[in-house]
Amino acid sequence: MKSVPKTWSTVFLALLAFLFAACGGGGDGGGYFGGGGGSDAPSEVVQPLALPGPYAVACSNVSQDFTRVGFGEEVTDYWEGLPDGDRTRYVTDLLDDPANTLIASVNAPADANLFGGFAGQSQQFVVIVCYPTSADNPRPDYPLWSTDRSVPHMQTGTEAPIFADASARYPVLLFSHGYMGSPISSDDYMLALTVCASYGYVVVAPFHGDLRFSNLNLDNFDLSDILSALQFRNFTAMQALRPLSATAALDLVLNHPQWQDHVNADQIGGFGASMGGETMLLLANAGLTTSYLDFGQSWQRVTLDPRIKAAAGYVPYFGHIVLPAFGHDHDGLAGISLPYLGISGTADTTAPITEVSRGMQRLAGPRILVSLSGVEHGFDDAAKNDIFTWTLTFLDAYVRGDAEAIDRLAVMGSVAGGVEDRLRLY
Repeated sequence: MKSVPKTWSTVFLALLAFLFAACGGGGDGGGYFGGGGGSDAPSEVVQPLALPGPYAVACSNVSQDFTRVGFGEEVTDYWEGLPDGDRTRYVTDLLDDPANTLIASVNAPADANLFGGFAGQSQQFVVIVCYPTSADNPRPDYPLWSTDRSVPHMQTGTEAPIFADASARYPVLLFSHGYMGSPISSDDYMLALTVCASYGYVVVAPFHGDLRFSNLNLDNFDLSDILSALQFRNFTAMQALRPLSATAALDLVLNHPQWQDHVNADQIGGFGASMGGETMLLLANAGLTTSYLDFGQSWQRVTLDPRIKAAAGYVPYFGHIVLPAFGHDHDGLAGISLPYLGISGTADTTAPITEVSRGMQRLAGPRILVSLSGVEHGFDDAAKNDIFTWTLTFLDAYVRGDAEAIDRLAVMGSVAGGVEDRLRLY
């Protein structure tokens, strides 16, 4: 994209600043946002699910040689794809057993409008899978260097997964972490992987490596950052590559000899955090903003993965008024039929609940929006039981077709304890 003349850019930035201030960066929005109204919405207070669930958890091989982390570097630089001058770090640089690590490849379509300078290029995405295992799984946990986290009962070498029931076919959950993260970069993501697996899901989580493609800071962006992102299109390309990497990760596991006979390809759901929540909708054929100078009038559909039956998003990213995710007025979400659960914090200014509400009202399928009072962007430990009780109940109902979950969801208005959670869109 050509650079914007200085005189126009000054006016443009002033206009954006005015609009952003006028629309606000967050807030609770007040009352129900429609789609059923207060009197029609379920109101029963349900007890939280026990955490973790009934199964022990094990994970696939992500063995690494941490001596390759250079002086002054952080191991998370590799997990998240942080560039260093002309060099781009990624977790593949650390793998000490790549032949036995799950690695998906994506060939980006030759569409510069969506993929910018990455169009037509091949990219690798490391994948970790966590799954229900037997209580007596003898494999040790794998400590993650420079953190207090471990990968539970990790496979090494050519070891096959040890399932809780070798004859069962387990439902699959595609997990997409937030922007600038990785599945193992935080306690919160590891908790999401292991809790969902402890409830009987085979959880498939790609390392998106977002920073290989864009380094816009959504938690503290200013208008000059937005303009820079517009000029280079990297931000759009990064978002467009995410659903492709998720589909490639799913393909890899469903067709892998160690996994294919133990998963149910007819029961696949999704769970995304922050930008991972956006990724779930892009997988359902939602339109992605491709230009911001026209306030999102230009948008384009990225892909459709019909295997995903339903998805949940925690503090899901639906964009800002000046940085729309799904086109102007969320036009790219119109007609999307994927059943979707959104869980948003009322104090979140990175992924404002007001934008989530407006976007979810454009969806054509079943949709539920839950607000968490006072929660900002990021995982809130006090809301842990609320988050996972809503998420697992929703997924069990729509992905597994579990009768008990369907009945619970039909009356569920909030979860006991934790923070104040309210049903905002139903």
